[in-house]
Amino acid sequence: MTMTLVKLGIVDQDSESDSRKMAEAVANVARRVNATVEEGKDTLDLSNCQLISFPDGVFKVLRSVSENIRVITLADNEMKALSSKFFSTFSQLRELDLRGNVLTKLPNSVAEMEHLTCINLANNSFSIFPDKLTEIATLERINLEGNSLTEIPVEKLSEMPALKWLNVKSNPLDSNTQSALQSPHSFDILSTTDS
Repeated sequence: MTMTLVKLGIVDQDSESDSRKMAEAVANVARRVNATVEEGKDTLDLSNCQLISFPDGVFKVLRSVSENIRVITLADNEMKALSSKFFSTFSQLRELDLRGNVLTKLPNSVAEMEHLTCINLANNSFSIFPDKLTEIATLERINLEGNSLTEIPVEKLSEMPALKWLNVKSNPLDSNTQSALQSPHSFDILSTTDS
C-alpha cells in the first residue's frame, strides 16, 4: 500500500504508522477532487494534503472539468515541483496558491497562463526569481514573501502591463535590488526594507 501512495505523489514516508496517515491523505484528496467534479465548482482546494507532487490521478479525474477551474489552492503541502502538465491542464486558471511548499522553480510553461491574475509562492525555497512570471500579461499579484531571493528583475516587472502588487518581504535581497525597489514603480511593493 505504501508504494502505491508514494507513486500517487502523496508523502514519501514508509513506516507502518504513517500508512494510516497516508491513507487518510489519499481519501482527503479524493473527497475534495470528487466534490469539485460533482458540484461543478470552479475551485480546487488541496491544501494541507501532504502532497509531494500534484497526483497524476487527479489530472484524469478532472479532465472533463479542468477548463472550468479558476482557482487552485495547494498551500501547506510538501511539493518540490509542479509539472508542465499542470499548467497545460488548468489553462483557465485565475489564481494559484502554492504557499508553504518547498518549490525552488516553476516550469517554463507557467508563461503560457493567459488568464492568471494572482500567484502566491510565499514560504517556499525559491533562490532565483521565477522569470517566466514576467511573461504573463494578466498577472496582477505576485507573493514571494519568505523565500531566499537575493535579486528581483525589477525592470522586467515594471514592464508587466497588469502588475499591481509584489510582496518580497523576508527575502535576503542584495543592496542593488533593495535600491531598485526604493524608486517609484507602477505597482505596490512590500519588502523588508519598508519602514
